[in-house]
Amino acid sequence: MNTTRTINLKSRPIGTPKLTDFDFSTLEIAELLEDEVLLSTKYVSVDPYLRGRMSDAPSYIPPFELNKPIASGIIAEVLASKSNNFSKGDFVSGLLQWKETQVAKADGLVKVDPAVAPLSAYLGVLGMTGLTAYMGLMEIGKP
Repeated sequence: MNTTRTINLKSRPIGTPKLTDFDFSTLEIAELLEDEVLLSTKYVSVDPYLRGRMSDAPSYIPPFELNKPIASGIIAEVLASKSNNFSKGDFVSGLLQWKETQVAKADGLVKVDPAVAPLSAYLGVLGMTGLTAYMGLMEIGKP
Protein backbone atom coordinates (compact mmCIF):
# COMPACT_ATOMS: atom_id res chain seq x y z
CA MET A 1 0.00 0.00 0.00
CA ASN A 2 1.19 3.55 -0.73
CA THR A 3 1.97 6.05 2.00
CA THR A 4 1.74 9.80 2.49
CA ARG A 5 3.22 12.34 4.87
CA THR A 6 0.92 14.38 7.10
CA ILE A 7 1.09 17.22 9.61
CA ASN A 8 -0.80 16.57 12.85
CA LEU A 9 -1.50 18.82 15.82
CA LYS A 10 0.54 17.24 18.63
CA SER A 11 -0.19 19.70 21.45
CA ARG A 12 -2.21 22.88 22.01
CA PRO A 13 0.11 25.85 21.44
CA ILE A 14 0.61 28.45 24.14
CA GLY A 15 1.23 31.75 22.38
CA THR A 16 2.86 31.44 18.97
CA PRO A 17 2.79 27.85 17.66
CA LYS A 18 6.16 26.09 17.74
CA LEU A 19 7.51 23.21 15.70
CA THR A 20 7.15 20.99 18.78
CA ASP A 21 3.35 21.54 18.69
CA PHE A 22 3.20 19.50 15.49
CA ASP A 23 3.94 15.93 14.50
CA PHE A 24 5.07 14.93 11.04
CA SER A 25 4.12 11.34 10.32
CA THR A 26 3.73 8.81 7.54
CA LEU A 27 0.36 7.13 7.02
CA GLU A 28 -1.06 4.59 4.61
CA ILE A 29 -3.29 5.98 1.86
CA ALA A 30 -6.80 4.54 1.97
CA GLU A 31 -8.14 2.55 -0.97
CA LEU A 32 -10.12 4.64 -3.45
CA LEU A 33 -13.87 3.93 -3.21
CA GLU A 34 -16.81 4.94 -5.39
CA ASP A 35 -17.34 8.75 -5.60
CA GLU A 36 -13.86 9.43 -4.19
CA VAL A 37 -10.71 10.94 -5.67
CA LEU A 38 -7.01 10.54 -4.96
CA LEU A 39 -5.44 13.97 -4.56
CA SER A 40 -1.95 15.48 -4.55
CA THR A 41 -1.74 18.68 -2.50
CA LYS A 42 -0.39 21.70 -4.40
CA TYR A 43 -1.30 24.70 -2.18
CA VAL A 44 -2.35 24.96 1.48
CA SER A 45 -4.14 28.00 2.90
CA VAL A 46 -2.72 28.99 6.28
CA ASP A 47 -5.32 31.43 7.64
CA PRO A 48 -5.60 33.26 11.00
CA TYR A 49 -8.64 31.22 12.10
CA LEU A 50 -6.46 28.09 12.20
CA ARG A 51 -4.72 29.39 15.32
CA GLY A 52 -8.07 29.49 17.12
CA ARG A 53 -8.80 25.90 16.09
CA MET A 54 -5.52 24.82 17.69
CA SER A 55 -6.96 25.85 21.09
CA ASP A 56 -9.77 24.01 22.83
CA ALA A 57 -11.59 27.21 23.80
CA PRO A 58 -15.28 27.56 22.81
CA SER A 59 -15.58 28.99 19.31
CA TYR A 60 -17.77 29.13 16.24
CA ILE A 61 -15.81 26.20 14.79
CA PRO A 62 -14.65 23.01 16.55
CA PRO A 63 -11.01 22.73 17.63
CA PHE A 64 -8.59 20.44 15.84
CA GLU A 65 -8.26 17.03 17.47
CA LEU A 66 -4.86 16.27 18.94
CA ASN A 67 -2.75 13.75 17.02
CA LYS A 68 -4.96 14.13 13.95
CA PRO A 69 -4.16 15.96 10.69
CA ILE A 70 -4.80 19.69 10.51
CA ALA A 71 -7.30 20.71 7.82
CA SER A 72 -7.82 23.91 5.85
CA GLY A 73 -8.47 25.15 2.35
CA ILE A 74 -6.31 23.23 -0.12
CA ILE A 75 -5.79 23.19 -3.87
CA ALA A 76 -5.00 19.69 -5.12
CA GLU A 77 -4.53 17.80 -8.36
CA VAL A 78 -6.63 14.72 -9.07
CA LEU A 79 -4.32 11.71 -9.47
CA ALA A 80 -7.11 9.13 -9.82
CA SER A 81 -10.89 9.30 -9.73
CA LYS A 82 -13.87 7.06 -9.08
CA SER A 83 -16.21 10.05 -9.47
CA ASN A 84 -18.16 11.15 -12.52
CA ASN A 85 -17.42 14.78 -11.59
CA PHE A 86 -13.61 14.70 -11.71
CA SER A 87 -10.93 13.26 -13.99
CA LYS A 88 -7.23 12.65 -13.60
CA GLY A 89 -5.42 15.97 -14.07
CA ASP A 90 -8.27 18.17 -12.79
CA PHE A 91 -7.51 20.68 -10.06
CA VAL A 92 -9.87 21.02 -7.10
CA SER A 93 -10.39 23.19 -4.04
CA GLY A 94 -11.78 21.96 -0.75
CA LEU A 95 -11.44 21.69 3.01
CA LEU A 96 -8.83 18.94 3.15
CA GLN A 97 -6.25 17.52 5.51
CA TRP A 98 -2.62 18.58 5.52
CA LYS A 99 -1.34 15.52 3.68
CA GLU A 100 0.85 15.27 0.60
CA THR A 101 -1.55 12.73 -0.94
CA GLN A 102 -5.04 11.80 0.25
CA VAL A 103 -8.34 10.21 -0.65
CA ALA A 104 -11.34 12.55 -0.40
CA LYS A 105 -15.07 12.39 -1.08
CA ALA A 106 -15.82 14.09 -4.39
CA ASP A 107 -18.95 15.88 -3.14
CA GLY A 108 -16.94 18.28 -0.95
CA LEU A 109 -14.73 19.51 -3.79
CA VAL A 110 -14.99 22.26 -6.39
CA LYS A 111 -13.14 22.17 -9.71
CA VAL A 112 -10.81 25.14 -10.29
CA ASP A 113 -9.30 26.23 -13.59
CA PRO A 114 -5.63 27.26 -13.84
CA ALA A 115 -6.41 28.86 -17.23
CA VAL A 116 -8.69 31.39 -15.50
CA ALA A 117 -6.38 32.35 -12.62
CA PRO A 118 -3.25 31.06 -10.89
CA LEU A 119 -4.15 28.10 -8.67
CA SER A 120 -3.04 29.95 -5.53
CA ALA A 121 -5.62 32.68 -6.26
CA TYR A 122 -8.40 30.19 -5.45
CA LEU A 123 -7.18 30.25 -1.83
CA GLY A 124 -6.87 34.05 -1.79
CA VAL A 125 -8.85 36.59 -3.77
CA LEU A 126 -11.05 33.90 -5.39
CA GLY A 127 -11.42 31.90 -2.17
CA MET A 128 -12.68 32.31 1.39
CA THR A 129 -10.53 35.34 2.19
CA GLY A 130 -11.64 37.10 -0.99
CA LEU A 131 -15.31 36.40 -0.25
CA THR A 132 -14.84 37.64 3.33
CA ALA A 133 -13.25 40.86 2.06
CA TYR A 134 -15.98 41.35 -0.55
CA MET A 135 -18.81 40.85 1.95
CA GLY A 136 -17.14 43.12 4.49
CA LEU A 137 -16.73 45.88 1.93
CA MET A 138 -20.07 45.55 0.16
CA GLU A 139 -22.38 44.56 3.04
CA ILE A 140 -20.77 46.30 6.01
CA GLY A 141 -18.83 49.13 4.37
CA LYS A 142 -21.51 49.80 1.73
CA PRO A 143 -19.35 51.96 -0.56
